[in-house]
Amino acid sequence: MNVAVVVFPGSNADFDALHAARDVLGADTRRVFHKEESLGNADAVIIPGGFAHGDYLRCGAIARFSPIAKAITEFAERGGPVIGICNGFQILTEMHLLPGALTRNAHLRFECGDIYVRTEARGAFTTGISEGKVLRLPIAHAEGRYQCDAATLALLEKDARIAFRYCDESGNVEGFTPKSKSMANIAGIYNEKRNVLGLMPHPERACEKILGNDDGFLLFASLREHLRHGGTQ
Repeated sequence: MNVAVVVFPGSNADFDALHAARDVLGADTRRVFHKEESLGNADAVIIPGGFAHGDYLRCGAIARFSPIAKAITEFAERGGPVIGICNGFQILTEMHLLPGALTRNAHLRFECGDIYVRTEARGAFTTGISEGKVLRLPIAHAEGRYQCDAATLALLEKDARIAFRYCDESGNVEGFTPKSKSMANIAGIYNEKRNVLGLMPHPERACEKILGNDDGFLLFASLREHLRHGGTQ
């Protein structure tokens, strides 16, 4: 299994993603700089967190025009698994590989700490996670408030493409409001083919028991199973 970690100017979670994929998952992993035009022999792509291009204009807005963006889009359109984490989620929305947008947290402050999310959708990165399972994952973002129009939200709900929702420790979504006030408590969504996932929490930073939490490894293990079965659900 070959994994490409795409690096933009300002990416700061690329080595975390590299470590999770290479040293924990055991995949052949390499960093692909944004000025490259090919993903090589990648079987999966990680767009890591950070501040691509300094988050100028909007988070991820400039990254959309990087040379590597065309290769990522073509890879995703062929059904290749792509995960965008935090800033990577923002980039995927700017590239129109995922709908909606990530805007400023409601209280206009940066949030950093562990949160809980409830798993709700099947897909390349959740196929091995039971529906309703609660994961504890770290967040680190100022623009994590997911928003979209009513029609898009209805479609995400109808097609069961909301991968993760913020919840309390017991998995309760109703009555729980994340500090970002993300619409419908959305923490992560899939595209129509369910091969592209964007999420705000950082699973790559919670992949080893030595860190006190390996809940995030479930997403990488699901990716491995997804690829072992030929990329089918």
